[in-house]
Amino acid sequence: MKVSIIGTTGYGGGELFRLLHHHPVFSIQSVHTTRDEIPLYEEFPHLNGITSLKLEHIDAREIAKHSDIVFIAAPSGVSSKLVPAFFGTGIQIIDLSGDLRLTDGEMYRKWYKHEPVESSLLDKAVYGLSEWNKEKIIDAKLIANPGCYPTATLLGLAPVVKEGLIDPDMIIDAKSGVSGAGRSVSKSLQFSEMNENFRIYKVNEHQHIPEIEQQLNLWNAGVSSITFNTHLLPITRGMMATIYVKLTENINTDRLIELYNEQYLRSPFVRIRKIGNFPSVKEVSGSNYCDIGLHVDERTGRLTIVSVIDNLMKGAAGQAVQNANLMNGLDEKTGLEFIPLYP
Repeated sequence: MKVSIIGTTGYGGGELFRLLHHHPVFSIQSVHTTRDEIPLYEEFPHLNGITSLKLEHIDAREIAKHSDIVFIAAPSGVSSKLVPAFFGTGIQIIDLSGDLRLTDGEMYRKWYKHEPVESSLLDKAVYGLSEWNKEKIIDAKLIANPGCYPTATLLGLAPVVKEGLIDPDMIIDAKSGVSGAGRSVSKSLQFSEMNENFRIYKVNEHQHIPEIEQQLNLWNAGVSSITFNTHLLPITRGMMATIYVKLTENINTDRLIELYNEQYLRSPFVRIRKIGNFPSVKEVSGSNYCDIGLHVDERTGRLTIVSVIDNLMKGAAGQAVQNANLMNGLDEKTGLEFIPLYP
């Protein structure tokens, strides 16, 4: 199957190219940008001698004519202008921006500060949280690929939220490597600013908050709002969500680990740690895995959930390819069985 990538000059688009270049079924037909039309290796020198593909301008009709799938890794606010041009052409669309994730256009306008895409397209977009929306993804033509923070958070919370085992009042303390901020120039992302530093940002205002709340509410109508804050780590890639929730039942760590293992039995990219063992971001780097550790504090009745992913893989490009596999009847692991890079 032939695929095209839009937004190839960003970190997410570059990661998509890496994955799709090695995929046994998907073949990269073209790569696209709104910037200069130059050989891709001039934008990413590490691809010199690997590909001769040239960045092309974006022509939805031509792309749809020659490709079966288009991955759109454009920024939010840009992607929403591209998706309508592709929809209805027969091409499968996987959008990695936030433009299709929120079902309420007004909520999107409030949190993203852009005009929302038309409601008819929002109604047709399937939220691509691979482990929990598999049946809809298989039949979808338009995928809203989840954000990185929501992926780590939702995978960590899903079993206890769906089973109604926790109080709806929850605190999520999340941290990401700087690649999550993209390749744009910013003073706060300079080496001298980030090295040996640790910074909180968008306090109680991160645009992923409504995305997380929307999905939690679908699983359990009792969940309304969350406390969610994000921090920048002085590392390139990797993400950790540490989640604090109050249990509504007297249940111990062993039983919860059993529950998580049962819930994720058929989810090859989710790995549950044994009691007393907690994951670190290095242990999933470069892979599509989500590793989860759990512990119940019997003194307070609180459950601590630690969920780690690679923000560019499971949090973006890896999950996008996983969804493409599901949409086309392939084993969801196809082209994604990378062992994490360690150390």
